[in-house]
Amino acid sequence: MDITARAEELQRLHRDPELLVLVNVWDVVTAKVVAGTPGTRALATASHSIAAAHGYPDGEQIPRDLMIEAVGRIVAAVDLPVTADLEAGYGDPGDTVARAIDVGVVGANLEDQLRPLPDAIRAVEAAVAAGERAGIPFVLNARTDAFLRAGDRDPQAVLADAVERGRAYLDAGASTFFVPGLLDEPTVARLVEELGPQKVNVIAVPGSLDLASLQRLGVARVSFGPWSQNVALTALAALAEDVYAGGALPEGTRRLN
Repeated sequence: MDITARAEELQRLHRDPELLVLVNVWDVVTAKVVAGTPGTRALATASHSIAAAHGYPDGEQIPRDLMIEAVGRIVAAVDLPVTADLEAGYGDPGDTVARAIDVGVVGANLEDQLRPLPDAIRAVEAAVAAGERAGIPFVLNARTDAFLRAGDRDPQAVLADAVERGRAYLDAGASTFFVPGLLDEPTVARLVEELGPQKVNVIAVPGSLDLASLQRLGVARVSFGPWSQNVALTALAALAEDVYAGGALPEGTRRLN
């Protein structure tokens, strides 16, 4: 599947009424395992997880070249569309998206970090333009940190801010709007009502709405961010604890690499 076909497929998966479930990956072996699991239709990288795997904290601390290289290795290892978490664009969203496209990425998350709305819109426009220059239907998933950075703000004001930003990013050419945070059903329903079905993406965190509810509400996609890596690390920590206490490998362990 060439890059245009992968981009078209990723666009189709977001428009499809069936909820797109993305289990985030962070290196080649995790990409191969998830890609080889029945039901996987596309892959998403997690910037937090890639940074952690290379010894960097989250928040654009990892060098951009290293992030792009890691994402490119994932793309080259699978025959599925890959959307990459590119944080806030590492100081140059347009060039960062262009470089990601050069290694085969066909979609990306772009954080607003709650910057002033005009600045955030310009970043979205630059990322969208990079896809247009490449000649592919790039899936830009514009993200707001409105809920993550809400603090003690009035919840209705936070929701109104998110809706305003979502409309602005979609108007600027983003394919979808990503709203991470622990969101209740009325909040998700309001976001979908205001922005449209198959436009809102969310993250699964402990206590999140179940997948059936997200499907019913018209959410386009759910991803797991760093939580998939935390699941793997939890299993690793449990193994270490068990064997240090005289145990053995857990029964049912599969050889996946």
